[in-house]
Amino acid sequence: MIFKVRRNQIKNPWVIFLIAILSFFVAGVIIFRLLDFSAFKDSLRQASNEPAQVIIALGVFFVAFLFRAIAWKKVLPSISLGQSLAGIHLSLGANHVLPLRLGEPFRILSIIKRSNTSLDAATASTVTLRSADILSVIIIGIVVAPSAFSDLLGWIGWLLVSAIAIVAIGSWRWLKKIVQSNTAVRLPGPLALGLSASAWLLESVLVWQCAHWAGLDVSWNDALLVTTVAVAAQIAAIAPGGFGTYEAAAVAAYVALGYDADTALVASLTAHALKTSYSLLVGGLAMVTPKPSLIGRFRLQKTSELLPETPLSENPVLLFLPAFNEEAAVADCIQRVPTHVCGLAVQCLIVDDGSIDRTAEFAEHAGAEVLSLEKNQGLGAAVRIGLSEGVRRNASAVVFADADGEYPPEELENLVGPILEGKADYVVGSRFLGDIEFMRPHRRFGNLVLTRILSVIARRRITDGQSGYRAFSPRAAKAAEVIHDFNYAQIITLDLLAKGFIYLEVPISYHFRTTGESFIKLFPYLRKVVPAVYKELNTV
Repeated sequence: MIFKVRRNQIKNPWVIFLIAILSFFVAGVIIFRLLDFSAFKDSLRQASNEPAQVIIALGVFFVAFLFRAIAWKKVLPSISLGQSLAGIHLSLGANHVLPLRLGEPFRILSIIKRSNTSLDAATASTVTLRSADILSVIIIGIVVAPSAFSDLLGWIGWLLVSAIAIVAIGSWRWLKKIVQSNTAVRLPGPLALGLSASAWLLESVLVWQCAHWAGLDVSWNDALLVTTVAVAAQIAAIAPGGFGTYEAAAVAAYVALGYDADTALVASLTAHALKTSYSLLVGGLAMVTPKPSLIGRFRLQKTSELLPETPLSENPVLLFLPAFNEEAAVADCIQRVPTHVCGLAVQCLIVDDGSIDRTAEFAEHAGAEVLSLEKNQGLGAAVRIGLSEGVRRNASAVVFADADGEYPPEELENLVGPILEGKADYVVGSRFLGDIEFMRPHRRFGNLVLTRILSVIARRRITDGQSGYRAFSPRAAKAAEVIHDFNYAQIITLDLLAKGFIYLEVPISYHFRTTGESFIKLFPYLRKVVPAVYKELNTV
């Protein structure tokens, strides 16, 4: 039993992340206990006194990644150099924020979103070049100082290198298969591999410069060995940015070359600080450039409103009530629905979302038409079905409200009136413009916060973004899209506003439910709705 618990814990990604974060803090405690802060400040001060040298060192560091970008473009000729650079720098920045070197998938994601490159081609090319990249740094280390490099790497390091070699062979075979069927992909030739290897030679310039700022008179050859050892050690890095692993490996390399350990720690920490600053800055820029932006839009694009629709003056109004296990409240709610509004008949439809109680039976006895779903599909799905039914019946207006009685059916005419008068296509009953009998404080606060966010996103004033009482003109009901089954509230508003439909809010009263339980829980709600909102904003 104990074994099973521990095994499940290991499988939990949050446990792994926790271990990574703890390793970051442990490394920080160890490093800063050993660090000579005065010497570190002197190193940074020396760097600040030589801005030209800083610019040159970072410039050469950038060229190293430019070489890698050119190499990647050789494999994927269809991508632009900017797209290649952005993908590489995005993964670099993410690796300095995320543990376990998890930034690499962002390189693939960047290319897929910004070009027509397939997932297979992006993944295979990335894995092939990255594994070749690591193997090249190992080869450079062996050439520069074979004995020292081998001793520093150790048997665990060589085991990891062997694993990398296996991955490199497998990815090369995978990429070769893709090349055979996709003429837009190439195998990396000598130039691409040479550029990738040369990048490490350029990276060592920054290490060499930081060592001099720290007071170490190192040769470029020594700096190259330190670079290769520190990078090779990053294979097993756990903490974000490889913090701790980089410093330990670099210091070990310096000591093996005969340099003072305390000064070596200052040099390695200075170099890592500059690399991290560069990675976060350029990685952040890579999220928004080149276009299209990786992070997408967070506000609705401005659109002009459509002209008012000529109302259908004779057809009935359809009020549908999504219901799930509402046997205690549904009959009373139905009995309160007016038979006519604005001179038009009202049809009451219950969309029974797979209830396992007597909701459907009680609804029929109360006089409503019932459309029963075989299983529970979610509120969003019920709303989608109800809107479709309104369109099929050619209703003059389509309205929905919760079946729990929180929203008064007696006020139906307030929502339908603006639509039948041709003043609006989409009318929302706002509790905050009307009378709220009671609402739990945390629910009120959450509603106000989410509504404010929706107002900013939608670029207009909205007072009740989560209202469950809404009316649609025939064309709005036909055009409305609910893109996921969990909920509809923010999505349908953004959808109709983006399409130019005329939006209006009217005051309603609100009576807190006395039966049943709301399906909305804060964190599951946010976890599902936030991605749906993002998708809505960024769907072309």
